[in-house]
Amino acid sequence: MNRRDRLLKTLRGEPVDRPAVSFYEINGLDEETEGGDLFNVYNHPSWKPLIDLACDKTDRIVMRNVSFVNEIDPLAEFTTKRTWMESESLFNQITIRIGKRTLTATTRRDPEVNTIWQVEHMIKDMDDLKTYLEIRESIGLNQIFPSSLADVSGVLEAESILGDSGIVMIDTPDPICLAAAMFDLGTFTVIATTEQKCFHRLLDVFAYELWHRTKAVAEALPGRLWRIYGPEYASPPYLHPRLFHEYVVVYDIPMIRSIHESNGFARIHCHGRLKSILDEIVSMNCDGLDPIEPPPQGDVELSYVRERYGKQIVLFGNLEASDLENLPPELFESKVLKALEEGTEGDGRGFVLLPSSCPYGRILTAQAMKNYEKMIECIEKVT
Repeated sequence: MNRRDRLLKTLRGEPVDRPAVSFYEINGLDEETEGGDLFNVYNHPSWKPLIDLACDKTDRIVMRNVSFVNEIDPLAEFTTKRTWMESESLFNQITIRIGKRTLTATTRRDPEVNTIWQVEHMIKDMDDLKTYLEIRESIGLNQIFPSSLADVSGVLEAESILGDSGIVMIDTPDPICLAAAMFDLGTFTVIATTEQKCFHRLLDVFAYELWHRTKAVAEALPGRLWRIYGPEYASPPYLHPRLFHEYVVVYDIPMIRSIHESNGFARIHCHGRLKSILDEIVSMNCDGLDPIEPPPQGDVELSYVRERYGKQIVLFGNLEASDLENLPPELFESKVLKALEEGTEGDGRGFVLLPSSCPYGRILTAQAMKNYEKMIECIEKVT
């Protein structure tokens, strides 16, 4: 059974020769090991053995975003952008001027860390939120997607390169992901809890666009796996579980429905504490869930999820990234074996062995590399 078939059969709930295994972001296709880009950590030689291992041995799931031909920034006429270097860090700033009010967001990227830090958020208080809503609510879809033609070239190119070694997964935020990212975490939790009517207006702004985008892309690229990320913003301890339904379920179901109408598969990405919201997640009729973090990062064991929901959804997980980096190989191996046992015990739709994320420092440690190798060793013993 080739790797592409293994993944597709897993998604469909069909028998496979062994559980699939993915290194999540590390797929052996997107990592550039050459060149002198200051902000590309993968050009450090410590990464090459892992990238080769991902290419040769994992069931490759390559994430892709899909843009639109002639897509227009609805706030372009109000927006200025600035980029600068400071102490080897790259800063990007977006400034939106609406009337007499100015909204500013700033990010920083450091050469030794493969992430982007949000050092200033766009919306800092209720006045900022109301100003932002005033302009966004006046913008129609025809001003954003004048042609509604999805650019599928990136997906098709990746699929051609992958061949039978894996699949492409279309990557999309949901409305709460885009809404929550406008605030620092403290301001978000306060406004989402105490100003629910206004927060719903912000969700509606993003949902209006995302529902259109998802439907158009699903029709252009039928039958693919999708990852929908963002639901964790409405999970404990950030928000009360009762808000998960009205902030996530109500808004994500139309996205999942569009994916299903084109015979695709919808995987929900949600870190953290899941126990009190699992019923709500499964009620959306999604096809998969990741990364199902074990305690203490999460609050539920993989066996619990498999027993209660495994017949309905494919489980992706549940190796914690901190264990991958910090545990000695013999202890990490026991975590892998436990995940394989709990993820496949009894009847279930399918399981994919997966870490919750990957290391993001410039140098991959020898210990982390050995633990990645342990994942492959354990999987190959299953066959």
